[in-house]
Amino acid sequence: MARIPDAFIDDLIARTDIVELIGARVPLKRAGREYQGLCPFHDERSPSFTVSQTKQFYHCFGCGAHGSALRFLMEYDKLEFLDAVEELARRNGMEVPRETRQRNEDGHLRQMFGILDAATHWFSGQLVASKRALDYFARRGIDAATRERFSLGYAPEGFDGLKNALGTDPESLRLLEQTGMLARSDGGHVYDRFRERVIFPIHDRRGRPIAFGGRIIGKTTADGREAGPKYLNSPETPLFHKGRELYGLWQVRQAHSKIPRLIVVEGYMDVVALFQYGIATAVATLGTATTPEHAELLFRNAADVFFCFDGDGAGRRAAWKALESVLPRMKEGRQAAFLFLPEGEDPDSVVRKEGSAGFEARLAQAEPLSEFFFREQAADTNLNTLDGRARLAERCKPLLENIPDGAFRDLMFQRLSELTGLSQAPRATTPVSAAPRRRSDARAPRLSLVRNIITLLLHNPALGLEIHPPYRFAHLRQPGIGLLIELLELIHVSPSIRTGAILEHFSGRDEAAALEKLSLTEIPGDSRGWQEAVVQGIEKLVAQTREQRLGELKSRDLSTLSSDEKRELGELLLARA
Repeated sequence: MARIPDAFIDDLIARTDIVELIGARVPLKRAGREYQGLCPFHDERSPSFTVSQTKQFYHCFGCGAHGSALRFLMEYDKLEFLDAVEELARRNGMEVPRETRQRNEDGHLRQMFGILDAATHWFSGQLVASKRALDYFARRGIDAATRERFSLGYAPEGFDGLKNALGTDPESLRLLEQTGMLARSDGGHVYDRFRERVIFPIHDRRGRPIAFGGRIIGKTTADGREAGPKYLNSPETPLFHKGRELYGLWQVRQAHSKIPRLIVVEGYMDVVALFQYGIATAVATLGTATTPEHAELLFRNAADVFFCFDGDGAGRRAAWKALESVLPRMKEGRQAAFLFLPEGEDPDSVVRKEGSAGFEARLAQAEPLSEFFFREQAADTNLNTLDGRARLAERCKPLLENIPDGAFRDLMFQRLSELTGLSQAPRATTPVSAAPRRRSDARAPRLSLVRNIITLLLHNPALGLEIHPPYRFAHLRQPGIGLLIELLELIHVSPSIRTGAILEHFSGRDEAAALEKLSLTEIPGDSRGWQEAVVQGIEKLVAQTREQRLGELKSRDLSTLSSDEKRELGELLLARA
C-alpha cells in the first residue's frame, strides 16, 4: 500500500458497487436498506452475512468476517493486496498510480516473469523430445493431461542448453542469472543450473512461473546410485521465497471454485500423482518445514488442512513443526489433522497401490491436531504421577496460550485439565475479536463523548466535513482524541470516503477491532440529528479542553506565569463566566 496513494485506494473503494461485486459471487437478497446471504466464509443454514451499499462494507454476524470490496477480493478470490487493487481498478476503468521507481521495478519484474515463462515453454519442448523423460513419467503413471496441467518439462544434459536458447543477449543472460536459472562457478563460468532432470515449474498465485524444481533421472554413480542431489530447487530470488510458496496451489485453485480442503505433502511427485488419481487438493512445501507464512496461506484457502508425512522420526518432527505454525492460527471453524504413512511409503506410492479410494480411506483416519498434540507432549511423561502431570501442564500451557480465543482454545484447555487436573484456562494474552452478535443484540453500552462522535462519523463520514482544522480539542487528554483527529483528517482528504474504506485504512492496526465494533452499533435518529450531535459533541470537547487548560494554569503560582499565560488565564476565566 505504501507505493499506492491512500487517496486512490479510498476512491477505488468508493467507486466500487460492493453489492454488485459480492452479488456476482454470493446470492444476495435485499433486507431493508441492506442485502443478506449465506456467508461464503463459513458453513451456515440461515443468512448472517450482510452487505451494506451505503457503508460499502460487508459483515458476517456468524463468523465475524468483514471488510471492504478490496478485502472481499483478497479473502474470497484469494488475491494478494496489489492484485486485488488492480482487479478493482480494472473493473472501474482506473489506472493504478505508482511512483516512477516502482514503475521501473515493475517493468523489471515483468521481464523476470517473462524469462521464466520462456524457460517453462523451453523445458516443455525438451520433454516432448526426450524418450527417457517421457518414459519416466509413464512409469510413474502420469499421463499427458496431467503433464500439461503442471507444465512439466525436462532439462537435457549439457551445461548450456537453456543458456544458448534464451540467453541470446547480455540482458537476457542477466535475467536468467537473477531468476536462478543459471549458476556461476568459482572461476566465474556461467552454466545451466538444471541438467538431466525432469522439471516441475512452481507457479505463484496468479499462475506465473516463479521458480523450478528438478528431479534427477538417468544419472547414476558406479554403484548404481543416483548422482547428485535427488531434487534441486531454484534459489531464493526477488520472485521466489520458498517459505511463502506452496507447490500446486495454483492448480488446486483452478480445479475448485471453493477449495474443500488442502492436503500438505512433501514432494512434487506426490502432488502430481494425487492429481492424476483425482485428488485435486494437494500442495507441497518446497524443501522446507511448514512456516507460519505457509500456515496462513493454507487457511486463507481452506478451512480444513491435512498434513501427510512419513511415519518415521523425521516425518513426526516435520509434523510437529507444522503443528507449531498452525496452532496460533486455529480460529473458529478451522481444522487440522495429521496422516502418517507406513515407513518407506509416500502419497505417490500409496495412491498408485491403493487408488484414490484407498488414500481417501487413510485420510478419514487422520489424527486430529488435538490428539496429536497431547500424544506427542505426553510421550515421555507418566500421567499417573503428580510430577508427570505437572510436566505435561507446563509443556502445554505456553503453546495453548497462543491459540486464538474461542471454542477450540477452551476445549484444548479443558482436555489439558482432564489429563492433569489443571482447573482453569487463562484468557488470551492478546485481544482477539469474538464473533459479533446479531444485529438485534448489537446495541452497545453508553459510549463516551469521543467514541460517540467517532461512531457517528463511521456511519456517515460526510458529517466530518463540517468540522474544520485547527482542532481546538487536539490537546485534550482523553482516550481516542488522536484517533478522532486522524479520522477527521482522513475524511477531509477523501470527502467521498465510506465506512468500508475507513475500516480498510485502519486494517491491521490496534484500533481496527474497536472501529469495526462501533461501525456495527445501531444509532438512533437521522442524518440531521447526527449532524447536530457531532457539532455539539465537538463543542463540548472544546469546552473540556478549555477547562483542562484553566486547571493547569490555576494550579501554578501566579508569579510563575508569563504575561501571555496571565492573559490566557484571564480570557479563560472570562469565558467561563
